[in-house]
Amino acid sequence: MSEQNVEREMEEDKSAEEELHPHSPKEKNHEEESSTPEKEDYRESNELYNYSPKEVTPSSISNIACLKRKEDMKRFEETNDCFILDFDPFESLEVSKLYLNDNDVDADISVVAEKGSVPCRDYPHSRHLCINFPFSTTPHESFCEMCFCYICDLAAPCKYWTQPLDPHCNADSSDYWNEQRKMQKIIGIAEEAQ
Repeated sequence: MSEQNVEREMEEDKSAEEELHPHSPKEKNHEEESSTPEKEDYRESNELYNYSPKEVTPSSISNIACLKRKEDMKRFEETNDCFILDFDPFESLEVSKLYLNDNDVDADISVVAEKGSVPCRDYPHSRHLCINFPFSTTPHESFCEMCFCYICDLAAPCKYWTQPLDPHCNADSSDYWNEQRKMQKIIGIAEEAQ
């Protein structure tokens, strides 16, 4: 690299630095004020070996995005090296604003439970916890595609769902139904052993 090219790049760096920090105090370079042949040789050799190309320019700063929503983070992390967050990324997520994206399927991770205000909307749940068909206001025989029998641990409706005596659609987490659930597990284990 010739001395002229090095000097030109240094001038470009200075002007870029001044554009980035217009109000910073200017430092005087005493080597430029008084120059001797020895200093010229020293400066030239240092510039050639220690000078690194400019890393920050006004044009590279124009490519930095400011994200307003957490939902945009994953997309920007995949394509951009640098972006500004206009929110706290460690703040708790609002479950109601989450959505499933088929493109982000990860075979190593499976969500099997969720806590919060709507834990039983998108995941398998026993009939008495169904949000689509509230247990206290809808017929117990009704169920959504994610409901399962609390007693049998099978997808609703089980074969005992609407039986005349103690239909499983009425099961909730009360002591009576918990005992029924334990009995069903014992019966199921005995049937599997045969």
